[in-house]
Parts: sequence; structure tokens; C-alpha cells
Amino acid sequence: MTPLGRRCAAAVAAVATAVALLTAPLSPAGAAPNNPDAGGNATLGDVLESTGKRYLEAKAVLDASKKKQAEITKQLNTAQANVDLLTKQVGEMASQQYRQGRLTGPSLMLGSADPTGFISRMTSLNELAAHNDAKLHEFIEARNSIDRAKAELDAEVAEEQKALSAIDKQKKEAEKALTLVGGNVTTKGLVTATSPEAAPGPGANSGWPAESCTQDDPTTSGCLTPRTLHAYNEVKKAGFNRFVGCFRTGDIWEHPKGRACDWSLQNSGFSVWDTDDELKYGNDLMAFLVRNADRLGILYVIWNRMVWFPATGWSGYSGDSTHEDHVHMSIV
Repeated sequence: MTPLGRRCAAAVAAVATAVALLTAPLSPAGAAPNNPDAGGNATLGDVLESTGKRYLEAKAVLDASKKKQAEITKQLNTAQANVDLLTKQVGEMASQQYRQGRLTGPSLMLGSADPTGFISRMTSLNELAAHNDAKLHEFIEARNSIDRAKAELDAEVAEEQKALSAIDKQKKEAEKALTLVGGNVTTKGLVTATSPEAAPGPGANSGWPAESCTQDDPTTSGCLTPRTLHAYNEVKKAGFNRFVGCFRTGDIWEHPKGRACDWSLQNSGFSVWDTDDELKYGNDLMAFLVRNADRLGILYVIWNRMVWFPATGWSGYSGDSTHEDHVHMSIV
């Protein structure tokens, strides 16, 4: 294989490796999710469906480009072999003319003893000239075919790079959409694909120092820490205005410390979700908290039999409550 052929083969192999990496299963999201830019009111299911479709379209373009490159590489190798052969033949022609001198009409005329011999030699000269011209034309055309094949190959490589960029973009879009809900929680697609960005809470830039329960709780007669009150206000500002309860006694966790709130799916009281609207409300609220965890100081989120920790993501939850009737928020 020629050096060019080897380069093309290596390029095709590199593409195959890249595709294998790009099509690997998505890993769970990290602790600091990014904001998906899917836009509008699209649900997570819509985003994943459209992203998957665009991914497959880009993959089809990539596969077609790889196939085309293989065909062009084969043509290029054939053309190169033809040029190598013609180069040798043209070289031999030039060498022969150099040794014998160029045959011309006058030299043939002077070397002819009779008219018949002159005509015979002139015919030979014409035939030789025609043969040499044909070989030179064939040689030039072969060289041109290499140039055309290289240009076509370059165009296919550019198309391949566009397809790889599209694949990479769709992979990242899917990762962003999944990151919104922590990476591996079941939402049935009923969750808005974007959520507002919360303002950083007290201590966000200083390592979340400990706080006391010094602020009045808007939901009870108890108290909240400044950071929890800030998170409460940010959730409200994001449009989650159904029933919520924060401070309460008789709990060994964060509620009696003013560092937790339970966000109901109902306008009054608590009951397990049984409509898509209630499920989506809980999913959207959960997504807002997860997405803004590093801004609000989220310690963990519990929702619909699942618990999310910034360090580990989602896992199953089987505590004293299934949390199918509210989203629990604990603040550091």
C-alpha cells in the first residue's frame, strides 16, 4: 500500500474508534450539573427523542462518508499504481529518444534512398509520435485522476468531521438533558428540559460555613437557617407555589434544625401523585434542586422512592416515607 493509502486506512480506523467512543453508554452525571440548552418547554423525553434522531442522522452520514472514503482510497491506490507504471514507460521513452536522437521529417527524408522508403519512414514517425502522445496523455490523465481523487477524499474527510461534530453535539445534549435530573432517575419523560438558574445562597463562595436557625419560617411558627430560607425563596421564585412545610419537631434529621422543606404536589396538604400534572410538578421541582445543588447548598433530595446526593447521584430510597407525595429538600 502506498503512503497515501496507509494514511487513508489509518484515518478510517481512527473514525471507527471515535464512533465506538461516542456511542458508548452515557455515565451518571456529576455533582455540578450544567444547564441544558434544549430550550422552550420541551420535556426530557422530547429532548432525548429529538437528540437521538439527530444522532442517528449524523451517524448515517458518517457511515456513508466512511464507505465513500474506502471507495476513493481504492481508486486512489489503483490510480497511483497506474501512474507508477506510466512513469516508468514515459521514462523509457525519454531515455530512448535521448540515446537515439529525436526522429524528424528531414532526417528521415535524408536517410531515404527512394520515395517508397521515405513514405514508409514518415508513416513510422507518425505512428511513433501518435503512440508517444497517447502515452503522455494517458500519463497526464492518470496524474489528474490522482489529484481529483485526493480532492474528493479531502471533501469526504471534511464531511466526516462535520458528522463527528454533530454526533459529539448530540451526545452532549443527551448528557445535559439527563444531568438535569441527576443522570439515572425515572421521570417517564415528564420533566421540563430546562429549569431556572438559582442565585447563590449564603456561604456558596466560602465553603458553606455552619448556620444557626435564626430566620422565621414562612410555612410554620418555627425557624430556618439563612441558607434554607434563601433556597425556599429561590424555589418559590422558580414558580413552585404549591403547599410546602419546612420546620417541624419530632424529626432526627434536618427539619428541627431549620434546614429542610417538604414540597407537596398539592395546593393543600399531602397526597401521593396520581396524575401526570402532579408527577411533572414533582419532577420539575426535583430537577430545579438537583440542577442548582451547588448554588443552593443542597445536602440531598428525596423524591418518588429515590434519593439524590451530590457526591453519588441517584439511588433507591426505602426510608420511613416513599416520598411519592412530596419532594424533600435538605440544606447543608
